[in-house]
Amino acid sequence: MTNQEIIRIAMEQSAIDANCSPEDFTQKENKIVYSQNNTAARKYLKLPLYCNLISYGNNIVASINKEIEEVVSAYIEKYPTEHCFETPNMHVLNDELQKRDMRICHMAEYFLPDLKVLKALPCKYPLKVLTGEDFTDLYKEEWSNALCEARKTLDVLGVAAYEGDKIIGLAGCSADCDTMWQIGIDVLPEYRRQGIAAALTSRLAVEVLERGKVPFYCAAWCNIRSVRNAIKSGFRPAWVEMTAKSTVQVAEMNR
Repeated sequence: MTNQEIIRIAMEQSAIDANCSPEDFTQKENKIVYSQNNTAARKYLKLPLYCNLISYGNNIVASINKEIEEVVSAYIEKYPTEHCFETPNMHVLNDELQKRDMRICHMAEYFLPDLKVLKALPCKYPLKVLTGEDFTDLYKEEWSNALCEARKTLDVLGVAAYEGDKIIGLAGCSADCDTMWQIGIDVLPEYRRQGIAAALTSRLAVEVLERGKVPFYCAAWCNIRSVRNAIKSGFRPAWVEMTAKSTVQVAEMNR
């Protein structure tokens, strides 16, 4: 693959998720589309979404419920693209969402590998490639970023670091859609700041690419440790999303 092919694949998947065209993400003008169910969307998305803003840096594609079209259209046309994803402008949209029992919920930055710099980084601990059958006894709190117990069938590949027989770090990836696998990473607290996370993440990214899939990485932009790991591992920022959920769902997450 090339970097151009990777970003194209990502935009094609975002287009499936948002119910738009991949070319919509490369335009200067913003785009409003109506969110719909799609069996090819990323598995963890609960479509249709009420309001989801996506930007690859050029514009905003808003995948929405039709009833909020006027509000969202006015919002994304009033403020610069980057300011639509942050306070204080974000409060303008959230105020309108709350009138409809909705609130801004998820805000995330997504990273894709830069093939000009990506390589399997060294680690002073032995590494081992794992597959689905190796994960059976690993659905524990310490590996909750690398693996997802609620979607076990999607966890297809991983790389673990060992000290003796003990796993001290684990990177795992889930087959969230046909073309792209998402990487998550955990390292035991006492083993952090030794380059283990970057070694595991970069090695797993290489393994994913060798299987013909595009690895991607997601982090909240306030999660400095995670963002630093993405950059160190050879990933670069590619797109951002901001998603609204019901007031009830947001309250449940805050418990």
